[in-house]
Amino acid sequence: MYYIRSVQESDLEDLFTLSQHLAFINLPPDKRMLLNKIRSSTRAFNDAEENHEDDYFIFVLIDAEKEKLIGVSMIHGKHGTEKEPHFYLTVGHEKKYSESINTGFIHGTLKLGIETDGWTEIGGLILSPEYRGNPNKLGKQLSFCRFLYMSQHSKKFTPVIHSELMPPLDEKGNSPLWEALGRRFMNMNYQEADKLSRENKEFILSLFPQGTIYETLLTPEARDSIGRVGRETEPVKKMLESIGFNYTNEVDPFDGGPHYRAALKDIKLVKDAFVGKLEKADNSESHFKKILINLNHKDFPFFSILANGKVDKGKISLDNESFNYIDSLKLENNDSYGIFF
Repeated sequence: MYYIRSVQESDLEDLFTLSQHLAFINLPPDKRMLLNKIRSSTRAFNDAEENHEDDYFIFVLIDAEKEKLIGVSMIHGKHGTEKEPHFYLTVGHEKKYSESINTGFIHGTLKLGIETDGWTEIGGLILSPEYRGNPNKLGKQLSFCRFLYMSQHSKKFTPVIHSELMPPLDEKGNSPLWEALGRRFMNMNYQEADKLSRENKEFILSLFPQGTIYETLLTPEARDSIGRVGRETEPVKKMLESIGFNYTNEVDPFDGGPHYRAALKDIKLVKDAFVGKLEKADNSESHFKKILINLNHKDFPFFSILANGKVDKGKISLDNESFNYIDSLKLENNDSYGIFF
């Protein structure tokens, strides 16, 4: 059995180990920064206030049999503020035509933009390599639990949800776009710039070119990477598109990774979320579906499991295995929120 819960300070060492699998901006391999994010998450989950633009909500996946932290995902209250602006490149086109020689071109263009009144962001999803491909679809659980929480606490988040996807990188983790563009203006490698941007974004505005950048001046590898996702990120892209997210024609200024957004109220998982009292299904019942359920746990403000059940008239009927596991936790059987998996 696996469960997902809100993070706590005792998870620091496990989170640090997990962060070293892939260095996300939202989950840096730095204990000081991770501890600050954990404390931010604890405050955000427990505080009823609606303004959480500086906070992170961190969800951790636990292998219950081994009591081992094996995955993480998160929500950032607001990405793009006066204090920490959101930088992006707008992807566009520009027509050029000469009547005298009857020749024209359509050029791909990039232009730096800045947003200081941004959106709630989902990100920081990492699953331990040995658990990838698990039949319980653990990565999907880590992703969906965020929408389950947002459906229950929508006032804590902005009306629009933002997501930034990882682009294709080479075998050394370098970005073709960075090598062709950013490095020429900032005199540092991709990893150095990525790390610096976690605590200082001023250098982006000061050093990055402000005018129109023509893609034709970039290398073929750099052009091909703009707006694309890496092979491992392709399933995430398809999932986001399937629940209502759309590509914004904006990309990361460092690596060209695409940005996606959706109105919170229009996200399929949020629209289809339901609430009901848990009960044990009759043994004769069948046609159960997978349901991700947020339970009322006294020790954690968020605690979810993947169960087998069905929903009818304000009741969530669970099969024997799912109900017995929940019953063993000795939780209060108040109304629970759920989404079909």
